Amino acid sequence: MIRVLLADDEAMIRSALAALLRLEDDIEIVAECADGEEAVAEAIRLQPDVCLLDLEMPGLDGVEVAARLRRALPTRCVVVTRHARPGVLRRALASGVAGFLPKSRDAEEVAEVIRRVAAGGRYVDPEVAADALSDERCPLTGRELDVLRAGRRGETTAQIARALSLAPGTVRNHVSAVLGKLGLESRQQAVILAEERGWI
Repeated sequence: MIRVLLADDEAMIRSALAALLRLEDDIEIVAECADGEEAVAEAIRLQPDVCLLDLEMPGLDGVEVAARLRRALPTRCVVVTRHARPGVLRRALASGVAGFLPKSRDAEEVAEVIRRVAAGGRYVDPEVAADALSDERCPLTGRELDVLRAGRRGETTAQIARALSLAPGTVRNHVSAVLGKLGLESRQQAVILAEERGWI
């Protein structure tokens, strides 16, 4: 049996997918989690073969969960998303995600991806992969993206500085560089653009 942890903050989608996957003879759903923090804790406790993670969850998103689990245990992760943006795919693959597919796929296809990943393979939805190859590269540095990520919920410069162990002036310099590169006027505009393009 392939032991699967399922994490999605939308209860109806989570329970429906779990019910459909339980119809498969070789898949056992060992946990259903409502957010990223719960998914990390339950995965460490249960050590499933595969974690099926929604990308858009409160707190930790699916890619962040996968990155944490990669450091802690051999569980393989598949990320599903409603908005398969190319930048997110690149971030997911860099975090060690073994599978990436849109939520529009039916349960049988999801089960096949789980099997492939559990057997040591990888799967990236072909349409998402094609979009990723044609998408423009992110012009921001890793540290500039860290600053946007740390301030995505409206945190102050001082809060971002504390979170990243930087001086407030350094944070302001990074924000200024981001706005210059993107041709924008505010940090919030930069956060929105970076999220839309899947850079953060």
